[in-house]
Amino acid sequence: MAQVPNVLYLPHGGGPLPLLGDPGHAGLTRFLAGLAPGLGGFRAVLVISAHWEADRPTVTSGPAPALIYDYYGFPPESYEIRYPAPGDPALAQRVLALLEASGIAARADAERGFDHGLFVPLKLMLPEARTPCVQLSLTGDLDPARHLAVGRALAPLRDEGVLVVGSGLSFHNLRAFFASPSAQGHAASVEFDSWLRETCCGAGLDAATRRKRLLGWSSAPHARHCHPREEHLLPLHVCAGISGDAPGAVIFNDDLMGQRVSGFAW
Repeated sequence: MAQVPNVLYLPHGGGPLPLLGDPGHAGLTRFLAGLAPGLGGFRAVLVISAHWEADRPTVTSGPAPALIYDYYGFPPESYEIRYPAPGDPALAQRVLALLEASGIAARADAERGFDHGLFVPLKLMLPEARTPCVQLSLTGDLDPARHLAVGRALAPLRDEGVLVVGSGLSFHNLRAFFASPSAQGHAASVEFDSWLRETCCGAGLDAATRRKRLLGWSSAPHARHCHPREEHLLPLHVCAGISGDAPGAVIFNDDLMGQRVSGFAW
């Protein structure tokens, strides 16, 4: 891991709940609010959000993106949240150039705003909303190899003053989150989480083994219970690609809404 981490895979919680004082998110809220001082200096933030999929990697390129309240059924104040961080058109073009130099077709979207995968964690981490931000989509094929390749293409950003945030959840089964608590269900999340922590952070794994495990993540214990659909896991693959498949560090490990969840840094 770099001496000062600048690639993070973070849990962003359930919709806007970390910003609403939800007791079940108290630990996550404290963690996110206290994270920035340990990250050193950075000039901009690139967020890979679980909540945006496109036919090819797509970056926000507008100078002042609006917010997208892409959640439903929450209190009225959830739709009044403000996070007026500026965009960074130059960084968006740099992201496109790096992807295209690696043979990955990509495009810019000057109209799209920031979804809650960006504004929920960053409002806690960087509440002043002064740091320029760019958001990068997943691709709708949800191919782990493609997302690792996207990360590898973007690795030079680590030396260019950019903080990279993969925003998702290491456990994302909505039915399980809202089901009656069960020891069996919790145990499944713990077992998958243990596999994920070993994969991302195990010092005994070489890069080839780490990559093989990430590519074959669906063979992990209880993988499809923990991720019936993998969009909340794949920002991790982008982060791992950026890190060169080097081991990371666990920076968050706690229960969230009855399930075990982790965050990582490189």
